[in-house]
Amino acid sequence: MGEAVEPLELDVREDLRAGREPFGRIQAAFGGLRPGQALVLYATFEPVPLIRLMAGRGYSADVRVLGDGDFAVRFEPQGA
Repeated sequence: MGEAVEPLELDVREDLRAGREPFGRIQAAFGGLRPGQALVLYATFEPVPLIRLMAGRGYSADVRVLGDGDFAVRFEPQGA
């Protein structure tokens, strides 16, 4: 049985607050995932377009609202 792979965490809240577009960092993070590895993304809003895009690429998304009103989205590869 294979070892469990810890999810990669990416926090783009400071980028968003500073007006920087984090899409390149997010795509690089997805590109660097190991097979079966999840990505947990922290953002200042619910990234619905990204959730839809990644659903088309085989990822499910579990969205949580954090205590400060920010969001944590866990992207899990389907079939993992």
